[in-house]
Formats: sequence, C-alpha cells, structure tokens
Amino acid sequence: MEPTAWFGGGTNLTMADGGLLAGLLALMFFIGWYFGREESGTEDFFLGRGSIPVWVACLSFVATEISAMTLIGVPATAFRENWNYAQFFIGSSAAKVAVAFLFIPAFYRYRCTTIYEFLRHRFGPASQYAATCFFFVTRLLASGVRLMAACLAISVLLDWHIVPVIALFTVVGMLYIGYGGIKAVVWTNVLQAVVFILAGAATVAFIVSRVEGGLPAVWSSASAAGRLDLFNLGPGLSDPAFLKKFFSDPNVILVAVLNGFFTSMSAFGTDHEMVQKLLTVETRRQSQLTILSSILGSFVVLLIFLSVGACLFAFYQASPASPLPAQLDKIYPHFASTVMPAFLRGLVLSAIVMASIDSPLASLTAVFVTDIYRPLIKRDGTQAHYMLVSRLSVAVFAVLLGAIAWYLSSFDKMLWLAFKIGGVTYGSLLGVFLFGMTSTRRANKSNVVAMLAMAAVNAVLLLLSEQKVIGLGWSWLVVIGTFGTWGLAWLLAPVLDGPGEAPAVLNSQA
Repeated sequence: MEPTAWFGGGTNLTMADGGLLAGLLALMFFIGWYFGREESGTEDFFLGRGSIPVWVACLSFVATEISAMTLIGVPATAFRENWNYAQFFIGSSAAKVAVAFLFIPAFYRYRCTTIYEFLRHRFGPASQYAATCFFFVTRLLASGVRLMAACLAISVLLDWHIVPVIALFTVVGMLYIGYGGIKAVVWTNVLQAVVFILAGAATVAFIVSRVEGGLPAVWSSASAAGRLDLFNLGPGLSDPAFLKKFFSDPNVILVAVLNGFFTSMSAFGTDHEMVQKLLTVETRRQSQLTILSSILGSFVVLLIFLSVGACLFAFYQASPASPLPAQLDKIYPHFASTVMPAFLRGLVLSAIVMASIDSPLASLTAVFVTDIYRPLIKRDGTQAHYMLVSRLSVAVFAVLLGAIAWYLSSFDKMLWLAFKIGGVTYGSLLGVFLFGMTSTRRANKSNVVAMLAMAAVNAVLLLLSEQKVIGLGWSWLVVIGTFGTWGLAWLLAPVLDGPGEAPAVLNSQA
C-alpha cells in the first residue's frame, strides 16, 4: 500500500474532538514532565524512590489494569456475548488479597527493584534469568495485543491505516516514558483513570438517551437477548457430557473464578508491569493498601464498560439500519465515529489514546537493566551510564512492541487472545514464585526445567485446543501451569540441586 493511502479522509472528527484530545494530551504530558523531571538515577527512574502517594499508586494500578483492552475489548465481548466476563472479577479480587499478604511482604523484605530479584535471593541467578525471559515473552506479546487493539480503534476514528497509527504511538511512548520514567507514568495514570470513567459513563448516558424508552428499554432488549447474563452455572452433574463441557467452556462460573484467581495472581504478583506500580510507595503496608483499594476501582470500571457493551447491543437492535463494522471488535470506536456527537466522540477517542500511551516500556526497561544488563553485561557502570542504557532500551522496546502490534492486527477476538498468550507462560511464573514462598527446598536448576517443561506443555495444549483436537478451555492453562511447575520443581529439586533446605528461606509474613 502506498503511504499516501494510509491517511483517509472519511473521519467524522471535528475541531472540538481534536481540541479536547489535544488539550488532554497536553495536560497529561505536563503532569508527566512536572512529576517526572530531574531523574537522578535508576532507583528514581524505575521506582520513584518510594515517594508516590497511595491514592496515586492505586489509580495508576487501576489504569494499568484497564488498558485499551478493557475500553475496547470488554464492550465488544458484552455486545457479542454477555456479562460472563465479570465472573473473572470474583477470582481476580481474591487474587489481589493473596498478592497483598503473600507476595508484597516478600518483595519489600528484599528491597527488590524488580520482582525477579526475589528469585535470585530465594533460589539463585538461574531462576531469576529464566523468570525474566518468561516476563519478556509474556509482556511483549500481551502488550502487543493491547497496543494493536488501541491502534485499530484509533484507525477507525481517524480513518487512518493502522501502520501510521502504530508509528505514532511508538514515537509518543518512546519520548514520554524515556523522559520521565515511572513517576511520569503513575502521575499521568491519575488523569487517565478519570478520563476512562468519564468516557464510559458518558457513553452509557448518551445511548440511553438515544434509545426510545430510555433505560428500561435498553435493559429489556439486552436482557431478552441474554446480553446481561452474569453467571454461567455450566452443565448439571446428570449431564452425560458434564466433564467435556466443564473442561471446554471457560465461562462456567467455577472455571472462570478459578482462572480469574490464578491468572490475576500471576499478573498482579509475577508480572513486573503491574507490580512496579505497587513498589513505588514507601512501605509494605502502603503497598498492600494500594492493591486492596484497587478492587473497588476495578469494579467500577468493569461495570461501566460492560454496560457500554449492553447499551450498544440495545442501540443496534433498536436501529437495524445502522451499519455494523466488519470486525465486531471495533464496535465501540465504530459507534463513537458514526453516531456520537462532537466532543463526546473526542472524549472516547481521548480515553482510548490515553489508555494506549501507558505502555509497558518502563517495566520492560527496568527488568532488562536490573536483571540482565547490570549483572551480566556491565556490573560497575555509573548511574549516568545506566540511565543512558535505560533510555535507549525504552526506544528499542517501543519499536519492538510496534512491530508485534502490526503483526497481530489481523487477529480477531482480541480480549481472549491476550488471555491465551498469558496462559502459556503465566502458570510457569506463578508456579516458581509460589514454590519460593511456600516451600523450604533448595532449588534453582529444577525451577528452570519445570518452567520450560510446563510452558511447552501449555503451548501444545493451547494449539490442540485451538485446532479442536481436544476439548480443553484456554482458562485451564494457567492452573495447569501453576501446579505443574510447583510440582515438578519440588520433585526435581533433590535430584538437580541437591537435598536440604535453602540457606535462607523466606518468611512471607516478615
């Protein structure tokens, strides 16, 4: 395609939409510049020296948890299916409690800059390097999906080809994160969280005002079509196909809650993209309060965007002549572009853009410099040297994420795609962290073998499931990977690492 064909002329955006977006972006960049200026070293760049207030860290955590996937993928899922996705929130909330009282004390005890340093203290460098590699694979692919989702939405709103949109986000993220580090990220997340909530709530109010009969009509239409169904109790025990349905349907409530628990515990406890926000406060108790408070914030956002999806369904049912997008994943930005009035359309556009700018560049760079570059490449560098490497790493990871987003842009059902990617590796990460926190065995080589083995098993299971060879829902992958990694590491440790306990076993309540 010729570059001149990348910029279409069919956008419905007005000066009011563009002005709102420009104003919010300018405010966000000012906040990032103000709070992220004068970075004095990597501790400041990666952790903000523990100076972030709890309420800021909480909103930052919620904003990171949301991302563009929530803004676009959740309404699309609610539009096409129902509210079964909310079942994951039950397990996710329980996981936050587990992370607060099991993981956070461990990270603060060892004063970790990245959470993978805990594995070095508990087991040894091999476990740390293996977990770091797993983080890079998981975070790059999953964040590539998130960036792709946002860029697809923006391409619809601007009538641009996805290539220049990805290029724009790559450059913006490179400059923004490269300048201010984690402090710039967490403070601007506050503004982002407010814009997310306002955009979603305004969308619900607008659609209700456009459907004849208002809220009762919207509720009736969505409910009659099953779009408000919350719980999927699954097959009864008397059903001859009980086991087949139980293991193949990821939306059965017990499976969804179980998957929500393990997936969220791995994301919130073993993925530095999320945990980095929890380490920016000064004390362990403040960090625990941060993640526990985020339960309420996440619930509000989830409820709003599930409601957006149900309202979109009711609107298109009441307006059958209104065209739908070719890809239903684009339903929300498509509606904003074709139906919403000026300014409100700009608010939705701004929310999607701002959700995309908070990329994982800060966490990817922190892990690379702390866990790879400093211990393996240059141990005795100055702070100025490590800051230079950090900023160059931000640029490299930004380009790599853009390339991944472009490759994944042809995939459909993006919300589930992100979960499937994490399902292959998250179980291995969670399994080795839990092994370190709940056992006393000496282990290091056994951890690496167990992590690689279970990732390979899960990759095969996912492939067979996608090709309909076996009836296994993707939601079981994290559970299988977690227990498999823990069990294999426990069995192999005496053989590969020698008998006995670790020299210094972690007391998780310290």
